[in-house]
Amino acid sequence: MSDNSAAILSNNLIYSAMIFYTLAFFAHAVEVAWSVKTPANSVKKTKLDFSQTDRIGRLASAFMILGFLLLLPGVIFRGASANRVPWGNMYEFSITGALAFSAAYLFALKKYKLRWLGLPVSLSVLLTLGTAVTLLYRPSAPLMPALKSPWLVIHVSAAIISGGVFLLANCIAATYLILDRYEQKGLRPIWTEKLPSLETLDNLSYRLVALVFPLWTFSVIAGAIWAEAAWVDIVTGKQIGRAHV
Repeated sequence: MSDNSAAILSNNLIYSAMIFYTLAFFAHAVEVAWSVKTPANSVKKTKLDFSQTDRIGRLASAFMILGFLLLLPGVIFRGASANRVPWGNMYEFSITGALAFSAAYLFALKKYKLRWLGLPVSLSVLLTLGTAVTLLYRPSAPLMPALKSPWLVIHVSAAIISGGVFLLANCIAATYLILDRYEQKGLRPIWTEKLPSLETLDNLSYRLVALVFPLWTFSVIAGAIWAEAAWVDIVTGKQIGRAHV
């Protein structure tokens, strides 16, 4: 397969993944909206009925998995088209970050049963991919010589993994703040009764941040080392740029 064909295939796979993430978003939206059942004879006796939305919820999770399975080869073929790791610019960083974010969510979905996070996660992934393909897209090309370093792989891979987990933790923390505001004013709205308690959300967000913070710290250190190696002239030893954190 030629480099140009690999680049075209990568674009098609990413667009296909966006379709499934869009379907997942709408399916999760329907799940949330139809989880609330209000009897016609009494508004005050509103109760929840999740049995009608379990199937659409499982369908939404299937769409998220299919989107991930399409995005993964899309990222791989992007790297194959340039004969390098697919982290050479902000477009590639964004699509790989969306992949890491999706992987973190699917892992949490399997381990902690966090299907209620599907709505904000699918929306966040869509916004990331939409921004990447519309504003950040760059044609596939080799890296400039100054950036060719093993530290590129080390630094950016650590940043992408930690960034994906951080984004998941941010979604959970944002949910916590919204629910906390509701509870300070009184009871939760009916549509939020399906969500976990504030203590559960706080503990989960804390665990995710604590888990990935050392990796993020390492990525910052590796970035400084990479910048120092990349922006120093090998022949003269004269610094031509600044390592920055």
